[in-house]
Amino acid sequence: MSDLLERLRSRGWRLTAQRRVVAEVLDGDHVHYTADEVHAKAALLLPEISRATVYNTLGELVSLGEVLEVSTDGRAKRYDPNAHHAHQHLVCSRCGTIRDVHPAGDLLAGLPAEERFGFRLSAVEVTYRGLCPECATAG
Repeated sequence: MSDLLERLRSRGWRLTAQRRVVAEVLDGDHVHYTADEVHAKAALLLPEISRATVYNTLGELVSLGEVLEVSTDGRAKRYDPNAHHAHQHLVCSRCGTIRDVHPAGDLLAGLPAEERFGFRLSAVEVTYRGLCPECATAG
């Protein structure tokens, strides 16, 4: 059973067959699928699942705070089930591959007081960019 499924069960979220399949597709390390990718993978498990059901389920999961919506460089939104573990993202500038990373240290403390302009910081979002091994070797 995935961490996401466990969290949804503990919240009392009604797990229909369609919702369960979407949650199962989102299970795993470094999962950052687009809605279309979630639909394609879910349809392999439950052929009758509609694109609208997938989009609606993803929207509900984001609203519940159980899945993060990740947008990079104007590409399609991706969905990250790692919503309850602090992390940042490493993005390939060429193919768009995304990996979760966990930098050391307190990123909130990294911004000097004079650069905060009076803001009380509550969160930090950092995106590291580069080329994944496949793109780097492709030239």
